[in-house]
Amino acid sequence: MRDFAYTRAADVQDAIQLMAARPGAKFLGGGTNLVDLMREDVERPEAVIDVTGLPLDRVEERADGGLSIGATVRNTALAHDRRVRERYPLLAQSVLSGASGQIRNMATVGGNLMQRTRCPYFYDVAARCNKRTPGEGCDAIGGYHRDHAILGASSACIATHPSDMCVALAALDATVRVEGPDCVREIPFARFHRLPGDLPDLDTELRPDELITAVEVSALPLAANSAYRKVRDRRSYAFALVSVAAAVAVDGDRIADVRLALGGVAHRPWRARVAEEVLRGALATAETLQTAADAELADARGYPGNAFKVELARRTVVDALLELIARAGAR
Repeated sequence: MRDFAYTRAADVQDAIQLMAARPGAKFLGGGTNLVDLMREDVERPEAVIDVTGLPLDRVEERADGGLSIGATVRNTALAHDRRVRERYPLLAQSVLSGASGQIRNMATVGGNLMQRTRCPYFYDVAARCNKRTPGEGCDAIGGYHRDHAILGASSACIATHPSDMCVALAALDATVRVEGPDCVREIPFARFHRLPGDLPDLDTELRPDELITAVEVSALPLAANSAYRKVRDRRSYAFALVSVAAAVAVDGDRIADVRLALGGVAHRPWRARVAEEVLRGALATAETLQTAADAELADARGYPGNAFKVELARRTVVDALLELIARAGAR
């Protein structure tokens, strides 16, 4: 690890001013991803600004019945918050399916949004990686790509986003609240993370001088009937091959409303809007669910090592939705 300066921010404005004074610095939350990358010499900030002491560590009620989740709320605290478990079970489940208990105790909500891909070529400074060094090339395309993207990839990068929590937040239409030197912005979650295109080194729409302060989740009654389904190589401490965050409301024999997002398949959490459009108002049958999954995955493209993900994603979507539909019918 290279030498770096360390500063602890006193408040949000102090954090923003410290960042403005040290271009290239990094905000430090739990450090569960950033410190790893610094040890591997992938990230090389000259300074880190510790924001864990900022008063952003609460989950608060919104006027609309939703929740405002502070950026420094620990993942464990979020998953065990009674309001999250009752109103948004898919969010609590997604957090508990990620990493280990020790890491969840350290990791923060804001840091979870900013974590970088776990592509082995990104972590290997001897490999070519456009995300780490733009224009260098992508060794994953002709190498080991079992864990890589089948949707939204480009010739520059086929890495996937590693977060479980972010898949649930994408399904919930969350909003990311950020503050910079000149303004406060609210970024729709669906636009916060970027697809790789020709600039895979840019993970998000966050500006270098902006700080995440909260994630806002609006009231969404159908989210009470929701779940997070994660398929992985082993039961714990493994990233998703495919994951599904889903919420369903049923009216008689039809799907009244639905929210659906996929993980492990793209450079960002993948909101399955095509499938949602097929499902809304349609008969709540296995055939309908299969049609919707096929429509969403029509443009999916795999490589020899990860082509299996297309069928795996289709089956996981159908199984997760069938379970929620059955649960709704039993109420």
